[in-house]
Amino acid sequence: MTLALFLEQLLNGVQLGLTLFLMAAGLTLVFGVMGLINLAHGSLYMTGAFVCATVAGWTGSFWAGLLAGALAAAAVGALVEVSVIRRLYARDHLDQVLATFALILIFSEGARLVFGDRPLWLDIPPALSGTLALPGGAEYPLYRLAIIAIGLGLAGGLWWLINRTRIGMQIRAGEADREMIAALGVDIRRLYTLVFALGAGLAGLAGALVGALQSVQVGMGEPVLILAFVVIVIGGIGSIRGALAGAVLVGVIDTMGRVFLPAGFGLFMPPAEATATGSALASMLIYLVMALILALKPKGLFPADA
Repeated sequence: MTLALFLEQLLNGVQLGLTLFLMAAGLTLVFGVMGLINLAHGSLYMTGAFVCATVAGWTGSFWAGLLAGALAAAAVGALVEVSVIRRLYARDHLDQVLATFALILIFSEGARLVFGDRPLWLDIPPALSGTLALPGGAEYPLYRLAIIAIGLGLAGGLWWLINRTRIGMQIRAGEADREMIAALGVDIRRLYTLVFALGAGLAGLAGALVGALQSVQVGMGEPVLILAFVVIVIGGIGSIRGALAGAVLVGVIDTMGRVFLPAGFGLFMPPAEATATGSALASMLIYLVMALILALKPKGLFPADA
């Protein structure tokens, strides 16, 4: 293993982690404030990617597409909250799971009708199409570094919003006692719509950013949603700090495991067996880490009530 390879995969893991953070931040806020299990969060990620690819194709501007993807996902999220989700807050979690699973099917078929079955592709903006030299001689894409910078910037912005603003105070109070803040005159319905739209916008932004690294296609949000749930369980439900820590941990462990476990087994096993064994263990690694963390800290690394 060379230094260049290690640094490259470490940065890939951080980039994946910060993309997961954008997904998990909204998911953990929605669950923490509203107590809602939203399986359709990945569909909002897909919505952002499709709108970004479409608008970028129309305008020739990736940045216009990026903004449109985030805003469209936020708007769709607000509409879904008002029309569907609002009726689920008083229902048990099984009803929430069934209803939001139905939304996945609706979003998937709707995307096929609007955008078609063929994958869409996004071009990396010219300003970020180059590379940066890493120690050891490797070249790392500027676009991935930009995703890292955007993720860190939004993490700082979310921390400021939650901890230093009036709306953030209401969100934190809503996590602790929603009946009390409603009795104090806070419009709890408007607060819920705002939180849901914020989470949807972050998911849409994540989908738009990733759309330049992979194809934009129906169903692209479900695999990411599973990882986002792992992130919030590891970090602590309702905690933005926990979502960031859990996302980076999951991203780095998953990336490093997929690259280095097959290589490690290759030191004492035939190449085909080493690849199969290493890949199988790598796909299980984050779940083993989650089980270990929950055994030691059942509420996650940084629970919201800590």
